[in-house]
Amino acid sequence: MSCCGATPDHEDMDAVARLVAGRLGAFLKTLRDNGFAIGLAEGQDAAAVMAEGYADRPGLLRSAFKHLFSARKSEWDRFDGLFDAFWLGKRVRSRSLVAGSPPAANSPSLKSLHDASAGSHGPQGATDQIPSDETPREAGGEGVREGASRVETLADTDFRKLADPDQVAVAHEAAERLAKAMRTRLTRRDQLRRKGDRLDLRRTIHRNISHGGVPIALVHRRRKHKPLRLVVLLDASGSMSPYTAVFLRFIHGVLDAFREAEAFLFHTRLAYVSDAMKEKDAARALDRLSMMAQGAGGGTKIGESLATFNRWHAARVIHSRTCVMIVSDGYDTGDPALLGREMAQLRRRCRRIVWLNPMLGWDGYAPEARGIKAALPHVDLYAPAHTLSSLAALEPYLARL
Repeated sequence: MSCCGATPDHEDMDAVARLVAGRLGAFLKTLRDNGFAIGLAEGQDAAAVMAEGYADRPGLLRSAFKHLFSARKSEWDRFDGLFDAFWLGKRVRSRSLVAGSPPAANSPSLKSLHDASAGSHGPQGATDQIPSDETPREAGGEGVREGASRVETLADTDFRKLADPDQVAVAHEAAERLAKAMRTRLTRRDQLRRKGDRLDLRRTIHRNISHGGVPIALVHRRRKHKPLRLVVLLDASGSMSPYTAVFLRFIHGVLDAFREAEAFLFHTRLAYVSDAMKEKDAARALDRLSMMAQGAGGGTKIGESLATFNRWHAARVIHSRTCVMIVSDGYDTGDPALLGREMAQLRRRCRRIVWLNPMLGWDGYAPEARGIKAALPHVDLYAPAHTLSSLAALEPYLARL
């Protein structure tokens, strides 16, 4: 017995820890759905902040989370409203998606979480906080579920199994947001990597000759920065048709967010589509693309398409820090030997080759096609790309380039 009452046992502490983790996870999903770029590192930092006792003081917790998660002025301006809506139950002035909103406007301290742990059943469903709507939401499966919770549900769903138009639209938007979030995370890591310039001894000595050789003015050696460039080649053949639309939205997000990015479409021939996909309006971009990609949905000649790319485009779009991303199932109606030769030539030009095969996520699938067997010896990363989760898994690999 302590001065503050009975000492909680391990089961009570575990219940509190699970409840805190669940609420924090729901809050991170809320921020992601509202355009915040939140990754694993930010989530770990947020958990460490709460573990330091900030959860008992909502004002300090808001300030800590605001500095941790707000990378842009627009995010800084919107954060307080989202925080108050989620943790304090206050109304949001603008239409913002809030996952796991508490039913009562109580402070989310560890004490209150501990008191509520006995009757809590985890995070509530996603709700749309609108001032004019005072009707309580239903908590059952028939209630409104949108935003981050819907994306979470679709995260591990194979794109070819999305039949509901609403689900398809959510997956398309999520793929585009994912590309932009990846760019934000990669930019932050790149800025950290460029810090710590090294001292240039030769230039330092030369500059300080007038001072008798005393190194008063230091000269640092700075590496010329070359940003990561993504070149995406998307297979638009008939066998890839269940996945083409989602990947087009992903590519649209890549071209919109990455300053250094190019896109190509191939089937029986290669088409340069970067200009068409750089339209801000995704619908207009896809309309322009449909007019350019004549012959899509038929057979595939990967080797001939790569030969065209290597001959006419590679010198212009590839530099020493380029990652070429090929999205294809590897079914090639052309000569496998030609595909192997062109892959070898491409490998000598670029930094990395990533081959994304949606069928790799299927149960029992093995790469037996002649085309993919000829290409694999020259591939640095061979990964599935049939769900949103598999696309998100690319970020750590790209960050190391």
